[in-house]
Amino acid sequence: MRPDLTKNTRVQDLEDFYWLKAELQCFCRENGLSASGPKAELTERIKRFLVNGEIIKPAKKARWSTNAKQQELSLETVILENHRCSQHVRAFFKTVIPSFHFSTFIQSYFKENIGKTYREAADAWLEEETRKKDPGYRKEIPPQFEYNQFTRDFFADPDNAGKSRSEAIEAWNSVKTQSGSNKYKPGVRL
Repeated sequence: MRPDLTKNTRVQDLEDFYWLKAELQCFCRENGLSASGPKAELTERIKRFLVNGEIIKPAKKARWSTNAKQQELSLETVILENHRCSQHVRAFFKTVIPSFHFSTFIQSYFKENIGKTYREAADAWLEEETRKKDPGYRKEIPPQFEYNQFTRDFFADPDNAGKSRSEAIEAWNSVKTQSGSNKYKPGVRL
C-alpha cells in the first residue's frame, strides 16, 4: 500500500511509488520548497529535503529582454542556453517551413543542442516529420509520462488484444499503487 507523502516518508518510498506531479508540488508548498519545474526536479528536491532538510531553490533562468525577443532571427542564429520557444521564434520558423509547429521533439532539440544553428534545428524538425510518416514509427515517450508508456505497452501485449481502455486504466491504477517499477510487464496478472 502506498504511504502518504509527508516529512517522515522514507526516500526509498518516494522512489518506489508513483506520485502525481500535483502531489509533489503540494508537498513542496507545505514544506517551503519551490513547487516549480518538471516532475524529476521536484522529486530530486524532495529527496534532498527528506535526507537532510535541505531546501534547494531552482536555478534561476535568465529572462529574455524585450530586445532579445525581437532580435533578427536567421538560419544562422545560434541556439543559446536560455532559448525560449516563443511566438517570435515560431513566426520565424513558419517563414522557413510553413507547416512548422512546436512539438516535444523540437523543444527537446533546443534544450539538448545548445550551440547549433536554427538551420540545424529546421533540418532536424523536417527529418522528424519524415520519420513520423513511416507506418512503423513509434514516438519516444519521455520518462515523465509513465502512464502513456504503460498504456502503449499494455496494448502492444498480444495477451491484451481486444481489451478496452478502461481495462488498461484499471491495470495502471493497480500497478501505480504498488512499490517498485510502474512499467508494464507482459504476462503479469494484475
